[in-house]
Amino acid sequence: VHTSLANRNFAVGQRELKRWRELFARHADRLIECRRAADIERAKREGKLAVILGFQNATVIEDELDNLDRLHALGARVIQLTYNERNLLGDGCTERTNAGLSDFGIACLERMNELGIAVDLSHCGEATTADGIAFSKKPPAFTHTMCKAIYDHVRAKPDRLLRALADKGGVTGILALGYLLGPGPQTSLEDFLRHIDHAVKVCGIDHVGLASDFSIRGIQATATRESWYLPRLRVFKPSYRVRWPPWIAELDRPERFRTLAHALARRGYKAPEIEKILGLNWLRYFREVFGS
Repeated sequence: VHTSLANRNFAVGQRELKRWRELFARHADRLIECRRAADIERAKREGKLAVILGFQNATVIEDELDNLDRLHALGARVIQLTYNERNLLGDGCTERTNAGLSDFGIACLERMNELGIAVDLSHCGEATTADGIAFSKKPPAFTHTMCKAIYDHVRAKPDRLLRALADKGGVTGILALGYLLGPGPQTSLEDFLRHIDHAVKVCGIDHVGLASDFSIRGIQATATRESWYLPRLRVFKPSYRVRWPPWIAELDRPERFRTLAHALARRGYKAPEIEKILGLNWLRYFREVFGS
């Protein structure tokens, strides 16, 4: 499981990482901190849950490159270069200007490569995404996105960027949020599978994985219109097209990936291909970025 931590500034990020260190110690019978790919394999053997700690906005770095070293030492293994808006590194996907990485952004990317922190480009604008792929020496990732060719949304990635990421060795995780996969409340499991099919066609079977973009229990079980939808109307621009309910019923339950495995099999995917999409592609990616 990849969990996204509060990222307002370095002090907040540091506090969040230390809080998770306490949780790992308190629940060692159930949780394993993932610092290397081998931790995922150990969790599988021991029947535990491996947790990858990360941030969805590089605001957590502030303007200090060495903060990356401190965050890595505390366990951070994934950092998204931008969220939806511009920060010191580059532009997010809803930013008007669509500029590329800044000099500081490139310096951060290079340090992340050296340390073994995955470069996440999911919410980045197209120019920042293209720079992130071009300048990264290790494979970047779209940890949670969708295909622009299937649904034209500001958060989606066009084919040229999906292909460029795959050519660099990265993985595209297709998210399971209904309002980001199709235009209306009728968006379904079939729409999600169309994104998977398209990503496999563009990227190849070795470069596509799964994502959720919400908690394991699902949105319906953990949120209300007032707690989930209304705050997003205040924060996100109209181009985000937030709606309620945001979920797809079959994907809003803890057994979502088991459901998907059966759906992919009915679609003609073979067992080795399904295993890659379900997790082996991510495991290969983490070996390359985090180390074995």
